[in-house]
Amino acid sequence: MPILVCGSLAFDTIMTFEGRFAEQILPSQLHILNVSFLVPALRREYGGCAGNIAYGLRQLGAHAVPLATLGNDGQEYLERLQALGVDTAHVSSATESYTAQAMIMTDRDNNQITAFHPGAMSMAHDNPVPVRTDIAVAIISPDGRDAMLTHAKQLHAAGVPFVFDPGQGLPMFNGEELKQFIELATWITVNDYEGKMLSDRTGWSFEDMASRVRGVIVTLAEHGCEVWEGGQKSVVPGVKAAQVVDPTGCGDAFRAALLHGLEQGWSLARCAELGNRMGAAKIATRGGQNYTVPVL
Repeated sequence: MPILVCGSLAFDTIMTFEGRFAEQILPSQLHILNVSFLVPALRREYGGCAGNIAYGLRQLGAHAVPLATLGNDGQEYLERLQALGVDTAHVSSATESYTAQAMIMTDRDNNQITAFHPGAMSMAHDNPVPVRTDIAVAIISPDGRDAMLTHAKQLHAAGVPFVFDPGQGLPMFNGEELKQFIELATWITVNDYEGKMLSDRTGWSFEDMASRVRGVIVTLAEHGCEVWEGGQKSVVPGVKAAQVVDPTGCGDAFRAALLHGLEQGWSLARCAELGNRMGAAKIATRGGQNYTVPVL
């Protein structure tokens, strides 16, 4: 059945810094920060959370339906999605804006600094959740602030179970807004850093959150992930990547596996196992939409 992916479509400009950020930034001089990084490697990729997740879902043979907004330079991206077999019926266009743009710089330790221009993503709230009876599951992934709030309410009102994945968008919301997302959602997924911020802003522990939803997944990079259900925590071991090439899009690969498993009726632990394998496959390749799904 179709999986609705609410989130961003963006062009990613990905740069590689061959040193370490920590060696270039002086903690005692942060109040007058003025740094420059030489980036010999640069490439442009198709990205955005909705695009990356849809790519992963298609790799798994799932029916991906992004709910997203492109800008006046987005025809190339739309054609790319259609070539992948992605259902683009609910991808809208904002003709007076550019498509969202992410500038991502990665150092030798895989730390990242990202600058993001929202562009057309800022109008995503004007593209409502479609009135359909065949949507099996959905996800609220990073998007325009108003879009995330609006789409969460619309999905809940329509009775569509959804994953709340605040990702890089988490800092846009205060504690009360984040509590509202949790109350509306069916599942939550965050990485360990986002999880700490979510807990701090809401005042709720993972155990508290898990009592309000069916499950909470906290990813821990190569260490696997924690799965919280009914106030209890289990740990799903990580999968070692064949090589560490590029972490961009690893979280989205995990989310694609999670959604695929949920649509199939799997347990959260089994979903997380596939997510860890997808993340490991992604980190061994360059680009958010350039990897082959592991054998199921």
